[in-house]
Amino acid sequence: MSRFDIRSFNFITWNWKEDFVLDDVKKEIDYQVDVCGVNTITFSFAAIQEHCYSTEIDWNGEHMPKRDELILLIEYCKERMLKTIVKPMLNVRDGYWRAYIRFFDEDVPCEPKWKDWFKNYNEYLLSYARVCEENKVDMIIIGCELVGTDHREEEWRCLIKRVREVYKGLVTYNCDKYQEHNVKWWDALDYITSSGYYPLGTMGKELDRIEEVVNKYKLPFMFTEAGCPSVKSASRNPNDWTVSIYGIIDEEEQYKFYKELFEETSKRSFVKGFCLWDWPMKSPKFKENKLIRDYSIKFKRAEDMVIKYFKV
Repeated sequence: MSRFDIRSFNFITWNWKEDFVLDDVKKEIDYQVDVCGVNTITFSFAAIQEHCYSTEIDWNGEHMPKRDELILLIEYCKERMLKTIVKPMLNVRDGYWRAYIRFFDEDVPCEPKWKDWFKNYNEYLLSYARVCEENKVDMIIIGCELVGTDHREEEWRCLIKRVREVYKGLVTYNCDKYQEHNVKWWDALDYITSSGYYPLGTMGKELDRIEEVVNKYKLPFMFTEAGCPSVKSASRNPNDWTVSIYGIIDEEEQYKFYKELFEETSKRSFVKGFCLWDWPMKSPKFKENKLIRDYSIKFKRAEDMVIKYFKV
């Protein structure tokens, strides 16, 4: 039996309307369970803001889940005796990474303000927290890699308090790689979680550092993202998604990353699981159509490594 409590992928879509076909999505869930041995489905999707200094957040467009369709999937997971996680993320329309979202720390007239951004972000997260409570979702991830916001401790603690008022399940925040020790409000959460895109050969050292944070807060830990494109040299900087566009195809590179990830985390009892990156909601049905340079492991060599550590 796998020693990891949570075995999952980020089941992602950036455009719900285009990607959602109920029977097809159910089959992808079945594949993750029956072939890869997951015990948890993590529904990952993203609201959008125009640029890194915008305070408006679009979480009602067609790119977002339809409430009734998301509920159907949650119910299907329950039928299959699976845990569920909901991960409402945030992307920036102009292509910049969400980690760069940031404003002046003191209000300046005519400039965007933290209070306006957090007001809109609260509305977004609380909407999904209510859905999670009504449908008994096991965990909500209230943010992902929002590095430029991490220092706003008071606002994050306020959001967590408000989420807990409407949702009684587990609550965590997906900090970015190398940032585990910089988040000062882990004590308000139920898990310490982060993105584990650590270069090949460094995972052991980084886990030693993370363990110090875990011991300080006395909370369980998991990687709510971790992965590597199947591209030559990608494991040097596994967070660099751009190589999946033009890089040289190399499934061995992705396999080596996963081998080290699992070998090193298996030595540390404080690591309780994974939501690996990623599993597109609209995934190829046949091996000949596999996503040859992407983070997806479906039909690739790295899939065997995941099966080895996930499958009961």
